[in-house]
Amino acid sequence: MDGIHFFGKILIIFGLICIVVGVFFVLAPKIPWLGRLPGDIMIKRENFTFYFPLTTSIIASVVLSVILILLNRK
Repeated sequence: MDGIHFFGKILIIFGLICIVVGVFFVLAPKIPWLGRLPGDIMIKRENFTFYFPLTTSIIASVVLSVILILLNRK
């Protein structure tokens, strides 16, 4: 029975992650500064656009790392 409970917990965690990511995708366009921070790289040409949100990625990584560290404490 332990394997079934473990698998159930994994499915619940995966579902919660899907919900959080979904809410983020719904709310992200409403945050005007997200993706437009200083340090985000955007190159526009006539038929080409390259966008790399470097600063946004670093901030998201730090925030997620802090959250995961706080959740992992026992």
